[in-house]
Amino acid sequence: MEKKLIQYYPHMLAALFLLVFIMLGIDPVDRDVWIVEVFPIVMTFLILATTFKKFRFSNYSYTMMALWMFWHTVGGHYTFANVPFDFVTDLFGFERNNFDRIGHFIVGFYAFAAAELVVRKKWAVPVLASFFGLFFIGTVAAGYEIIEWLYAVADGGKAGVEFLGAQGDIWDAQEDMLSDISGAVFSLVLFWFIRPDLKKKV
Repeated sequence: MEKKLIQYYPHMLAALFLLVFIMLGIDPVDRDVWIVEVFPIVMTFLILATTFKKFRFSNYSYTMMALWMFWHTVGGHYTFANVPFDFVTDLFGFERNNFDRIGHFIVGFYAFAAAELVVRKKWAVPVLASFFGLFFIGTVAAGYEIIEWLYAVADGGKAGVEFLGAQGDIWDAQEDMLSDISGAVFSLVLFWFIRPDLKKKV
């Protein structure tokens, strides 16, 4: 029974995500913002689903990648600046809603999967694979900030502002990228403790 749960864990995770995605997509706060926010989620899900038979990541990687997909789906529903997160804001005395900042930290978890892919494909040794994971996230982080800026300028309205999600912080882009990189470093430390490439059927 336990082996079956391990074997079908990615399938169960995918089914749960699709359920949450559909529920939160029914009546989002701002449909225009929702569309641009869920686009990278849908693309990521489709890539993982269509390549599953060719390359199956460890369950550790699927868990870490799914965390971002769930988190980002919630952010897309409410718009990141308006997610009900007051209890955390009040608890730590933050001046802004940091739901998006945590989301950027979780984006960094994809460095774990990137490192696993490179090592298991034997494209590089673990140390170089870790640097690849770190640089991969850094590239994605910078690229996404540029896309946010371009969309906000092109839209020129409320949807653009909500998608940008700066909340009046002039250093928002830099702090978001730092969060991405910090999440990557955290996940790569876990990678070296877990070493999914050395485990079987996990």
